[in-house]
Amino acid sequence: MNSIFPFFKWLNDTSLSKMINDSKWLFPAIEGVHIAALALLFGTILVVNLRLMGVIMRNRRLVGLTRELEPWTLCSLVVILITGVLLFVSEAIRSYHSGPFRIKIVLLVSAVLFHYTISRKLLHQEERQLSPALRKFAGVIAIALWMGVGFAGRAIGFF
Repeated sequence: MNSIFPFFKWLNDTSLSKMINDSKWLFPAIEGVHIAALALLFGTILVVNLRLMGVIMRNRRLVGLTRELEPWTLCSLVVILITGVLLFVSEAIRSYHSGPFRIKIVLLVSAVLFHYTISRKLLHQEERQLSPALRKFAGVIAIALWMGVGFAGRAIGFF
């Protein structure tokens, strides 16, 4: 882990980091956009996965709902990643020492990989092709991963 510390130090010393840290409004503005995008992302993930599990919108086709919400999910994820990088750059040294930050990154990578591999495959199939147990399990995992990202992100401010 010590081998990557120079990278974190370098990021912390960049002009972008200094600009964000020297501004009274830039960090809160970036964080506000980050949190709003996370709320939108989690909303789309929640709706699609609750539908996958058969909890809500049973009269809507899963494939259609998924396709309808995909652009919102992708756009909010892109905004989250961009603003997340900016927040990270502004607090790179603090992030290096933060346990919740490490947990958040592991959960984020896991959630994105799960969403764009396993979930994507399930969400684009007709429901009758999937066992109810598999649908419920995949939905719970997806929701739990993204909730973990949010909770770990919130914990960064406290540790």
